[in-house]
Amino acid sequence: MHDFFFQIGIAEIKTFFIAMLPIFEIRGALPIALTRFGLSFWPAYSWSVIGNIVPAIFLVLFLEKIAAYLSSHNYWFNRFFAWLFERTRRRHFRHFETWGSLALAIFVAIPLPLTGAWSGAVAAFIFGILPKHAILSIAAGVLIAGLIVGAITLGVLNLPFI
Repeated sequence: MHDFFFQIGIAEIKTFFIAMLPIFEIRGALPIALTRFGLSFWPAYSWSVIGNIVPAIFLVLFLEKIAAYLSSHNYWFNRFFAWLFERTRRRHFRHFETWGSLALAIFVAIPLPLTGAWSGAVAAFIFGILPKHAILSIAAGVLIAGLIVGAITLGVLNLPFI
């Protein structure tokens, strides 16, 4: 464990922070770590996964409190959350009603825009998935997404439409 912390370099730190960003998440951090920073797969994967999961944990734990505060103190936030909840519930209620936490893991695992850990945390909040279940489902989805993104980046998985 002691040696692990002495092996952290600037590439690992950058990978971690890129993975925390809502637009990039693991889909951006892992390819950058592998191609631009020259990290080998497992360190790049590990730092990307950890960086992607950390903000999701905080979102799952605190999004309800933040949304309640903003909704009660600002008319526009109240309208935005009402619109977001109605739209999301209408479009995805059936999937979450049927599959629950598994639907959340699958949603996060699909490595496409707007389907990562950040969106998964919002979906968990909207659909009332318990924080413990949401965090585990999001973590599972991030782990799977990382393997898919890594395989595509390394050319192991060749998709004709990409």
